[in-house]
Amino acid sequence: MMKRREFITLVSGAAAAWPLAARAQQNGRMRLIGVLLPGAADDLDFQTWVGAFQQALGKSGWVIGRNVRIDTRWGAGNADDIRKQAANLVALAPDVILAHGASTVRPLLQATRTVPIVFPIIGDPVAAGFVDSLAHPGGNATGFMTVEYSFSGRWLEMLKQIAPNVSRVAVLRDATQGSATSLFAVIQAMAPLVGVEVVPVNVGEAPEVERAVAAFARSPNGGLIVTPSGNATVLRELIITLAARHKLPAVYAGRVFVTSGGLISYQADYIDQYQRAAGYVDRILKGEKPADLPVQMPSKFELVINLKTAKALGLTVPATLLARADEVIE
Repeated sequence: MMKRREFITLVSGAAAAWPLAARAQQNGRMRLIGVLLPGAADDLDFQTWVGAFQQALGKSGWVIGRNVRIDTRWGAGNADDIRKQAANLVALAPDVILAHGASTVRPLLQATRTVPIVFPIIGDPVAAGFVDSLAHPGGNATGFMTVEYSFSGRWLEMLKQIAPNVSRVAVLRDATQGSATSLFAVIQAMAPLVGVEVVPVNVGEAPEVERAVAAFARSPNGGLIVTPSGNATVLRELIITLAARHKLPAVYAGRVFVTSGGLISYQADYIDQYQRAAGYVDRILKGEKPADLPVQMPSKFELVINLKTAKALGLTVPATLLARADEVIE
């Protein structure tokens, strides 16, 4: 089985050398796929995920420059830029748009109700109003969720495993996202079972987050859970710095937090999500409608642990947790 690091090297290299060496579908006109991403163009994680998407497209016979073109736009975490890029992409009348997360899907749906949209990454598209239901999306958007609400309780379990003394947990969330309330509700229900008190902290502007975490950290035995959101990802360096400064063990819903110095993450495997999204893009290019393609739950998850951060916090990672890890950073 190919290790993650080897796969990332493969797809990153391939992304720099498109078109892919795959058998093309000779089905007439050149197709156009728009891609709208909230990150920066030099973000290695996004490059890897898009590389996985393009590699999977190639296996379905779509060869860049031969029968398909890809126009990628980057938002760099700026809402105004994302809105502008969304409008620009829609104006090109692409055959389908790949869009990462609510921060890109929302402006796209405001700009078009006809161009098909596939999201590889989303929290709760029903709560956000992007689809009518998971089984029957009903509109022009469909794709893949990253959150299965039941597993949000595992973040709390893992935090207690790695930091048994934690008795208070701040849950950082973006209250504007439909999934935030449901995720917190599951964590809150789990809290008495593991002997902790949980409090919600809304992720807004940087100064607000800094004040809220500093206030929470004034009492002892605290820990953090950072639930998935575009805001949290944009502010990840600040959040990781605050966790280190206040000696707060933290569990994140994103590998990128741990590679940036966070303690532990558990989330859907984004490489797998992007590969599955390529399957939906292929089906749409072949004539199927987003309205008829059900939104799917994640099928693969990954656990990443940063041993260097654990040591800095004075924590010993249990062997049982290490044995389950997909990646260990030393």
